[in-house]
Amino acid sequence: MDELMLEAYHHATAFDGTWQDEVHLVFSEREKSRYRTTTERGQELGWFLSRGIVLGDGDALICDNKEIILIRAASESLAEAYSDDPHLLLRAAYHLGNRHVSLQILPGALRFPRDHVLEEMLGGLGLGVRAIDDAFTPESGAYAGVPHAHAGSDAHSHPRSHSHG
Repeated sequence: MDELMLEAYHHATAFDGTWQDEVHLVFSEREKSRYRTTTERGQELGWFLSRGIVLGDGDALICDNKEIILIRAASESLAEAYSDDPHLLLRAAYHLGNRHVSLQILPGALRFPRDHVLEEMLGGLGLGVRAIDDAFTPESGAYAGVPHAHAGSDAHSHPRSHSHG
């Protein structure tokens, strides 16, 4: 590793203290257990966290030199399917779940990464669909925070598990 790169091996959720710098990250970056980026002040930053940790907006990385880096969810291109009909929203969530789509559930709406095939499918079901730019915070899933709840059945799910970089 570079001598000048900040390294973080720990994080804090819903951090409410003082921080020295921040990073703005889209969801695909916040879900990485090992990643390298540049902070808002231009400092190189690498983190090395336990697999399965997803950094949320307002979380923090604690660096080896004791600096605190605040995590901010960056705006990204999303689709929002909406309806006043709860049954229609449930049907849409079911179909998206069957396709293993990361999904943010809001009152009257579902958000997911832009995909014209999915957008057309949901429009065909009768939902309104619009493109938006916003921070993406999808549901964490049924087994989030449950250690080894799916051990042995996920060989296809974690391609990075064979290497610690």
